[in-house]
Amino acid sequence: MKTYTVLTILVLLLNVACITEQEPTIESGGFALIFNNQLYTNIDYKSAEEPLIEGFQPSEILKINGEIVSDFEKTENRRESINDEIGTGSRLIISGEINQNLYNFRKTVTATAYDNIPDLIITQVEYENLGDEPVEIQGWENNRYIVSEIPQDGSETNFWSFQSGSYPTRQDWVLPVGDDFYQKNYQGMNSSDYGGGIPLVDLWRSDAGLAVGHSDLEPQLVSLPVHSKNHESGVQISVAFDADSVSNQKMKKNLAPGERFFTLETFVAAHNGDFFSSIEKYRALLQRKGVHFSEAPDTAYEPIWCAWGYERNFTVDQVVNTLPKVKELGFEWAVLDDGWQIAEGDWRTNQKFADVTMKEFVDQIHDQGLKAKLWWAPLAADPGSDIHENEPQMLLVNKGGDYQRITWWNSHYLNPALNSTKEYHKQLVEKFINEWGYDGLKIDGQHLNQVPPDYGHENSQNYPEKSVEELPDLYKVIYETALSIKPDAVVEICPCGTSISSFITPFMNQSVSSDPLNSWQIRLKGKTYKALMGRDAAYYGDHVELSDNRSDFASTVGIGGVIGTKFTWPEGADPEGKHVLTAEKEALVSKWMNIYKMYMLPKGNYRGELYDIGFDYPEAHAIEKDGSMYYAFYSDAFNGSVDLRGLNEQLIYELINYETGEIIGNIEKSETHIIQAQIDDHLLIKAQPISSI
Repeated sequence: MKTYTVLTILVLLLNVACITEQEPTIESGGFALIFNNQLYTNIDYKSAEEPLIEGFQPSEILKINGEIVSDFEKTENRRESINDEIGTGSRLIISGEINQNLYNFRKTVTATAYDNIPDLIITQVEYENLGDEPVEIQGWENNRYIVSEIPQDGSETNFWSFQSGSYPTRQDWVLPVGDDFYQKNYQGMNSSDYGGGIPLVDLWRSDAGLAVGHSDLEPQLVSLPVHSKNHESGVQISVAFDADSVSNQKMKKNLAPGERFFTLETFVAAHNGDFFSSIEKYRALLQRKGVHFSEAPDTAYEPIWCAWGYERNFTVDQVVNTLPKVKELGFEWAVLDDGWQIAEGDWRTNQKFADVTMKEFVDQIHDQGLKAKLWWAPLAADPGSDIHENEPQMLLVNKGGDYQRITWWNSHYLNPALNSTKEYHKQLVEKFINEWGYDGLKIDGQHLNQVPPDYGHENSQNYPEKSVEELPDLYKVIYETALSIKPDAVVEICPCGTSISSFITPFMNQSVSSDPLNSWQIRLKGKTYKALMGRDAAYYGDHVELSDNRSDFASTVGIGGVIGTKFTWPEGADPEGKHVLTAEKEALVSKWMNIYKMYMLPKGNYRGELYDIGFDYPEAHAIEKDGSMYYAFYSDAFNGSVDLRGLNEQLIYELINYETGEIIGNIEKSETHIIQAQIDDHLLIKAQPISSI
C-alpha cells in the first residue's frame, strides 16, 4: 500500500482536475480511460500501485497499405447516459480526422461503461473514408496497450498472462511473460484441427492487470497478440483483426469514398489479482447480453469411472465385469469410451456388440445402480464411413478446396452451419439417450472447439465464415435435445487440450480438464472454468491417471473438481496392466472418495479472487461452503507462512487438515490470518468457525 504526503495528495487532485477539465474521460468503478487530442488513450486505475501504462498511447489503429494510421486530430466529443438491456451507465463518443499521405479518414470511438460491470469499458470504432479514392483496409487493432513493467521483489517474472489460443502443443493457458515472448492467440484455426478459445487475454503484474477481448456473441476470426519484443519496459496486448483472414463477403475490404465500417465491439478491463476477475467480468457481460450458462444438475457432480483404461480394444465383458467394483468404491457414473462404433461418421455398434445390444449393455449399467455416459465425437466423419460416402454434401470444404482433416481420427469435418448437419446430430442424440437409454454424453475431440470457414456451400450459407459463427448452434441443438429427453442428463464437452471456446460453454453442464498434461493444468483449467461457467460449476478433473504420479486426487478435490478414474479390474483383465486397480490404488481411491463425498466442494463458492495463481507462493485456492473455508496449497517443498484469506476477522476458527483429520489448532480474531505451514506436494485445510467472542 502506498503512502502519500498532504502535498502529494494535493498534486494528485490537481492532476485529476486537469484531466477532467482538459481530456475526455470515461470512468467505470475505479478505472478510467482518458483520450487526448490525437485520440490516443491513457489509463488510470486507482487500485494499481503504479500506472498500468505510461502516457498516452495509440490504442485504436487502422492498417492501410502496410502502414499504421493512428494520429487523428480531435474534432468533437460528447457524453450521454444510457439505459439498455445490459444496464445503466455512461457513454463517451469522440471523433477525430486525419488528412495526410493520401489518407483522409474520420475516426469515431464509442466508449461505454456500465454501472453493474465495474472496471470494464466497452469500445467500438467507426472509420469513414472522407477521401476521393477507394482505400483497401488491411486490418485494425483495438485496445492496444503497452503495460508497464514494475520491479518485482523475489519474483522470477514481472508479468503473468492468460493466453487464449489453442495449439497442438496443448500448452498451459496461464504463462509467465519473459523478455522475448510472443503468442498470437488467433481465434481461428492454428492447425488442421486446433483453434478457437475464450476471446480474451489477460496480462497482470503483482499489483494489477489489464484484460482485452471482444464481446461479440458469435466466434470471430480475430487475434489477441501478447508480446514483449521491441518493448523494453513493458508488454503489448491488443485485439487485432487481419482482413485477409476473412472473405470479401464477410468484410468490405475496399472502402469507397463516403463509406464507413465498424470494428467489432471490444473491451478493456482492469483488475487486481490474476485473470479470474476479468473472465468473471466477461461472463457477466455475456449474461447481460442474454447468454445463459446452465446450472449443473446434481448428477453432474457425481464421481466418474471411465472404461478408457481398457482403451479402444475393450470387450463388453471387461467393462461389465468391472461395474461391481465401480459401484463398491462409490462411483456413480460409468462411461463407455471410444471404440464401440463402426467408425466416426458411422455411429452404429461394431462387432464387440454382436452378442448384446447397446440397450442391453446400458441396462446392465443401470442394474448396478450406475448412470451411463457415452463417448461421442460429433462433427467427425471418417473416409469410407456411412455419412462421408452417402452424405458428402455435409462435408466442410476449406479455402484450398479440400475436405478439412481431423488428425486424431484421420477424419474430415462436417459443416456445422448446415441444417442437414444439425438434424443429423439431433437424431443421433435421440438414438443415444432415448433409444439406447444413456444418461449423458462425453463429447470428445480437439476439433470440437473451432472449424474453418467453409468455401463449398455458397448456395446454403451467405459467406464462408458462417460455419465458424454457427458452430455453437450445433452444440445448442445437441444440448437441448439431450435435456428434452432427460432433464438431468449430463453433457460434457472435452475439447482435448484446447483453450475452451466460451461460445460452446453455454451448451454443456459439465466441463473437464480435457487430457491435462499435469496437475498444474488441472488446477489452472479449473480456475478458468469456475470463472467462466460459475463458481459452483461442475468441473471434472478428468481421469486421475492423467495427474502427477497418476494419483493426484488432491489437485481436483482442492479446487472443487469432480473426481474420476479409468482403473481396470480385476488384475489381469487388462493385458497391459497400465491402470490396474491394485490394493494400494484401491485404498487411495477409497480415501479420496470419502473426502470428496463428505465435503462436496464443487458445490461450494470457489473464491478465485483471493489468490493470484501467478504471483502468490505457494499456489493457493479457496472454497467457501456452509460457513467454512477450505484451503488448498500446492508446492513441491515449502516451509513458511501462508495467509488464510477470506476469513471473518470477527470469528475464531478451528483449523483441520481435512485430508488427514488432524487438528491443526485455532486461529484467533484478526485482520490477517497467517499460520506457519510445511507443504510437501499439497496441504488441505478446513477453517471452521467455532466462536464470535
